Amino acid sequence: MTASITAAFSPYEEIAETLIPHATDSDDGSHDIAHIARVFKNAMRIHGEEGGDGRVLAAAVLLHDCVSVEKNSPLRSQASRLAAEKASGILADLGWGRTEIEAVAHAITTHSFSANIPPETLEAKIVQDADRLDAIGMVGAARCFYIAGRMSSGLYDPADPLARERPLDDRRFAIDHFEVKLFKLADGFQTAAGRVLAEERHERLKQIRDMFIDEI
Repeated sequence: MTASITAAFSPYEEIAETLIPHATDSDDGSHDIAHIARVFKNAMRIHGEEGGDGRVLAAAVLLHDCVSVEKNSPLRSQASRLAAEKASGILADLGWGRTEIEAVAHAITTHSFSANIPPETLEAKIVQDADRLDAIGMVGAARCFYIAGRMSSGLYDPADPLARERPLDDRRFAIDHFEVKLFKLADGFQTAAGRVLAEERHERLKQIRDMFIDEI
């Protein structure tokens, strides 16, 4: 573990040092340690305005993708629950208390769009917002196209790129995912600080889609 990686999780470098080895279990570049570091940065920015338990936030962010399920898997909606269960075991082995473990597990379980479980604690709301911020804006667009490549999807339907006369199908065409999911995310943010950041990234996402359509 290099110091530069753990430094990205300041002031929780000690927790990062312990949990990064458990943070991801796949080669998915859209859910790698760089994604986790970006989500942590988002969470800390929201935490600075909204409050909450920083230790719980750090652990939840570090372990929110500790179980990886591909986007096209029938088990996708179970990924956050499986990650929460695994995270609970990891933290118990490290001597964390039951209350903290339950708080981390709830934040992990509810962060997922696919799970569709409402967050009930401030920490869970922050983790959900922080993770969704990484799905919109420039990085969100890049991740969208990266995942489409992993799934062997096309970029767009050359006959009808905006799906004006066909059903949207983001399993076949990457650009369809903007309408199917990404453009909807900004309306569901849980915290005031998260909503401000989401509005800015949502506008960027629309500009990226517009530039894409203009070029093709």
